[in-house]
Amino acid sequence: MTDLDWSIEAYDYELPQELIAQNPVVPRDSSRLMVIESLTHNHRIFRDLPDLLQPEDLLVLNNTRVIPARLYGQKTSGAQVEILLLKQITNDSWLALVKPGKHFSAGTRIEFEPNSSFTCDYKLQATVLAIDQETGGRVLQFYWPQEVSWLDLLKQFGHIPFPPYVTGSQALTEQYQTVYSKIAGAIAAPTAGLHFTDELLYKLEQGNIGRAFITLHVGIGTFRPVEVKDITTHNIHSEWVEVSSLSVDKIHQTKAKGGRIIAVGTTVVRAIEAAALANDNYSTQESLIPLIRPFSDYTDIFIYPGYKWRVVDGLITNFHLPRSSLLMLVSAMIGRKRLLSLYQDAIDQKYRFYSFGDAMFILPSARVN
Repeated sequence: MTDLDWSIEAYDYELPQELIAQNPVVPRDSSRLMVIESLTHNHRIFRDLPDLLQPEDLLVLNNTRVIPARLYGQKTSGAQVEILLLKQITNDSWLALVKPGKHFSAGTRIEFEPNSSFTCDYKLQATVLAIDQETGGRVLQFYWPQEVSWLDLLKQFGHIPFPPYVTGSQALTEQYQTVYSKIAGAIAAPTAGLHFTDELLYKLEQGNIGRAFITLHVGIGTFRPVEVKDITTHNIHSEWVEVSSLSVDKIHQTKAKGGRIIAVGTTVVRAIEAAALANDNYSTQESLIPLIRPFSDYTDIFIYPGYKWRVVDGLITNFHLPRSSLLMLVSAMIGRKRLLSLYQDAIDQKYRFYSFGDAMFILPSARVN
């Protein structure tokens, strides 16, 4: 490692616009998969995953479900507005990004338009309570008939928010959900999981590959680039994490049997490692098995080169944006120089990038520490 590994300029790369995937492949598991070994890498198809794992390995997946977090409406002046919900503060107030946001001062009122799929006989309105300095967003107080649940309300007024770089997609909203999504609360999908099909999951199960779930509700940190010159001073927007006792038990059992913990996506990495970091000790006195306990809290863990890995052995992940915290996390696993070299090969091989794009599998043998 050198000081360059902590410099924002070291995480740039040039990506041709046509390689930003606008639509998912069908079926999901027909996407390409770059497989990273200790010294080499090769090119496979995602459905080959069972051949790349070992019996007793444990896949850990994020079962968060994307909510219809994008709302459209107008101010009392008639100006059209768009908001993106970020985090629920109370039952009827949320932190949200607003566009255009220049004139959204405290007291501004908004009335939202129902989704074209629904006809509503009631209104959804909101008032700006405050400006959030950290995100540049607004704290909004919502008003609606209290007999209607918040999730039902979002189904009627909200839209699934595709990432900002997906501008010409014909994808159905369900194609931006994993097949195992369950717990509503994310504003973006854990995209490494989008490659799995029910058939692939069944084949993995038949191969004695274990499965465990965590929940991390993906937030605005997914879209926000790192903007400080020294990445070690970057602060990530916190996200809600739930690592259950059942998943913790599966992790311990896998490690005890000599199996490997394979994280499906950077969100899973952050959840598991946050749960491990919440403990003062990283291993039991009797063995080298990492000590991880159930964890339920917000986390702002930021993983970059030099990080000491506690639990995760391998990683399945998509190809990420330049200067993103996700690119830095993957660099912490296999080294920044090697990762950028692999990205260049992916570009040369015409891999598809970002949320609807292809994937890479970093085998445990390739991890740098």
